Amino acid sequence: MKIINVVGARPNFIKIAPLLEEYKKWPKIKSLLVHTGQHYDFNMSQRFFDELKISKPDYNLGIGSGSHAQQTARIMLSFEKVCIKEKPDLVVVVGDVNSTVACALVAKKMNINVAHVEAGLRSFDESMPEEINRILTDHLSDFLFVTEESGKKNLQNENIPPKKIFFVGNIMIDSLVKNLREINNRKIIENLNLNKKDYLVITFHRPSNVENKEILSKLLGYIKDLSKDMVIVFPIHPRTKKALEDYKLKEIGGYLKNIKVTEPLGYLDFISLVKNSKGVLTDSGGVQEETTFLGVPCITLRENTERPITIKRGTNHLISNIHEEGVLEKIKNLIENFKPRVKNPEKWDGKTAERILKVIVKSASEES
Repeated sequence: MKIINVVGARPNFIKIAPLLEEYKKWPKIKSLLVHTGQHYDFNMSQRFFDELKISKPDYNLGIGSGSHAQQTARIMLSFEKVCIKEKPDLVVVVGDVNSTVACALVAKKMNINVAHVEAGLRSFDESMPEEINRILTDHLSDFLFVTEESGKKNLQNENIPPKKIFFVGNIMIDSLVKNLREINNRKIIENLNLNKKDYLVITFHRPSNVENKEILSKLLGYIKDLSKDMVIVFPIHPRTKKALEDYKLKEIGGYLKNIKVTEPLGYLDFISLVKNSKGVLTDSGGVQEETTFLGVPCITLRENTERPITIKRGTNHLISNIHEEGVLEKIKNLIENFKPRVKNPEKWDGKTAERILKVIVKSASEES
């Protein structure tokens, strides 16, 4: 059985690494890795390959940046050539980026089975490009591997046949569990002169937050105010950095005494930083899950979340309107009065890749 695995952006690498490791237990599976090159600089790509011990991709399509249409079209054209050459039995896509939907569409039109890892998540906000990618990929896929019960319900509500849906748990947690010892040994805390549980991590990159000058200015104002009471660590995403420069907000954005601005961090350093923090302010989907597993308070600067289990567990809280009265006080209260839940969500145990492979192998043996 030949399986092509697709990655394109930073979160994909974290999700694919456990699967690539699990394939080694199945000698009859030939696994290939295709990197579309959607994220292509060192901090957003190669560093993750190195830290997660991902081998060099069999194919690097080198797509680079562009509009959604340009990027998706270039990925499709290049990935089709790979599929024609390799003739895979299955294409595995992860997450919700343009690479995910582009490669799923190519495979399906070539009558190649598609497996979607992290299926069924829904924000119910179709202004988010990721939501469109999630919906389309799920409806193209033959295997839908879901991380939480809400994903299963969402797919059933969209009339996807139950036989295609498999609740396997969260593969991002596989990576976290596997690397926990290395994460604990990182020196990022010392390198940044921080004290454990005495600083806040800030990370935001979504266009809705950073490509609107009024909203970005407001967020920076909150960061500035929070920095009066605690140290802020701000690993800055390239999109956010560009917006700060474009809007001439650089002077507000973190060159103050208690704000430490860094380049994007590698996986191990970032998780170490989060694990030892007092709390996280973010608009990232993956960070909501990682903080839930680690028992760290997370404030999500979005109107919605596609990961409701993080809200139910009490680790994640939405700030849906950054303009409302008392936002700053609310953020402080949520962090100061945080009471972690001990129990992790079901099947967030480091064994998701194993469960996925068992489903794929069983299906292949039944077909043969």
